[in-house]
Amino acid sequence: MDDLGGTARAVWDGGAIADIRVSRAGRTLSLLGRAGPDRELSFLPPPDPPPAAPALQTTLPVLLGAGAGYALAELIARLLARHGPSFRLIVVDKEADILAAGRLLSRFSAHPGLAWIRESSPRDAVKALTLRQQEAGGMPLQALINPFYLRLDRDFYTTVERACRASARANFWQRIHYPKFRGASPRILLLTSSYFLSGEVIAACGYLGLEHRFLQIPQGEVGQEIFVEQLLSAVVEFRPDFALTINHLGVDREGVLTDLLGKLRLPLASWFVDNPHLILSLYKGLVSPWIALFTWDADNLESLRALGFEHVSYLPLGTDARRFVPGAVPLPSLPAAWSGAISFVGNSMAGKVDVRRNRLRLPAVLMRGCRTVAADFAASDCRSVRDFLQAAHPDLLPAFDDLASIEARLDYETMLTWEATLQYRLRCVQAILPLSPLIVGDRGWRDLLGPPRNWLYHAELAYYDELPRLYPSSAVNFNCTSKQMKGAVNQRVFDVPASRSFLLTDYRPQAENLFDPSREICCFHSPDEALALAERFLAAPAEREAIAAAAHRRVLAEHTYEHRLSALIARMRSIYA
Repeated sequence: MDDLGGTARAVWDGGAIADIRVSRAGRTLSLLGRAGPDRELSFLPPPDPPPAAPALQTTLPVLLGAGAGYALAELIARLLARHGPSFRLIVVDKEADILAAGRLLSRFSAHPGLAWIRESSPRDAVKALTLRQQEAGGMPLQALINPFYLRLDRDFYTTVERACRASARANFWQRIHYPKFRGASPRILLLTSSYFLSGEVIAACGYLGLEHRFLQIPQGEVGQEIFVEQLLSAVVEFRPDFALTINHLGVDREGVLTDLLGKLRLPLASWFVDNPHLILSLYKGLVSPWIALFTWDADNLESLRALGFEHVSYLPLGTDARRFVPGAVPLPSLPAAWSGAISFVGNSMAGKVDVRRNRLRLPAVLMRGCRTVAADFAASDCRSVRDFLQAAHPDLLPAFDDLASIEARLDYETMLTWEATLQYRLRCVQAILPLSPLIVGDRGWRDLLGPPRNWLYHAELAYYDELPRLYPSSAVNFNCTSKQMKGAVNQRVFDVPASRSFLLTDYRPQAENLFDPSREICCFHSPDEALALAERFLAAPAEREAIAAAAHRRVLAEHTYEHRLSALIARMRSIYA
């Protein structure tokens, strides 16, 4: 039963509680009943004989339901006899009316080692329990559940009990400090999600023959009891050398996982393939030597180190060369009118901008002229929206800083970045309209470009099984990058050459460190130049094929996800072996 709206009334016999009458949903239950205190003591295990001298505590008892206080008093007496006044004991009890009726918090306030957990959700209770366990040095938990409380809220108390049992079964605190990276190949614990790059990392593990185990990131925060239970069990049973996540997914804002990594001495590699500052702003203060950051954009290295992270490395995107292959069979859904000349794949960002703008409800000063501000941001060298406002629009900075929360400021930064990308992509695509391109993406392109008269439209294609069939069908694959990356290259710069197809992309400085700009990649610096280069290469198939072949060789030699994962492993080994 749920405890909402319930009441409890204590029946006193002199200075002792004879019973507590608990009302829930129109029913009244007797906590002790005719058996009195013996009923409450019956679920406790037989006491161990007291030692000759206080012994070190190696198990952390967790009492689920304080009841009338008789079992709690008995546990305290046993712990005092065995361990002295420095003992530790946890009570999980969310029944505020019973606690008040029995005056339990005040009656047992003299024991500093007694911790109360009164959270009303099992997720929050397990999170608090994990923190208390860490404060106690990671002792295994021993759950002692008062049967009466199963009548009040079975789901809540059995969930917490399962989390305690998982800790006791694993007994990981005595087994976790094993040496890392002792074998020739590491064992990797993959924190997996639906994010697109998870599939590439999993495939690369298979290609490299690496032992790995999946741990699914749940919806919601990492403190969920199932995730914590599975993580602790995986560490003990699989004994990974490190864990790997994408974009910090699985790391909670409260720091439960960050603290747990330190206790486990388990390194975490977090590979950012989106703007890390838009993500890490939600995790302020959660810096740990057990977290190594990898970023696909070399421009982020110094700013990430400035946040306090000790281990920061550059790791660009790559490709799955077994998926993107030359000569793939064309898609039957491609428009018959399309000549296979030039195509562009990308989101218009129109819908995304509208959703953010409608959700934000920005103050008027930020809403006015936001398209002009976004255009200025696109043209600037600033990577941070706040730094850009400070330099170019200082009049807007107070309103930005006064937004209600970190999340609201991040939403504004994201909206401005997406609006900048929208305007930039639109200019680039409009520049090639004289070539009757095929535009593959969301329906926002129809709103931006009008009905497809001098261009052709195709709905978004599935990344894993349809895009690999489009690129070889295009004479020129046109690419313009999101404004969240002003120096880095995107996924398409690797995928198109992997299929030995020709790519015309906007210039990004970091491309010169990945490809030979004289013979492996072709870049435009402005929309006008994009049209001129597209026309040139459409008329020069031999030159296109030579560049595509050279880029293909480079990708196979240096830019697959096997290369990226191998580089990540080498860096993790150099830090944590």
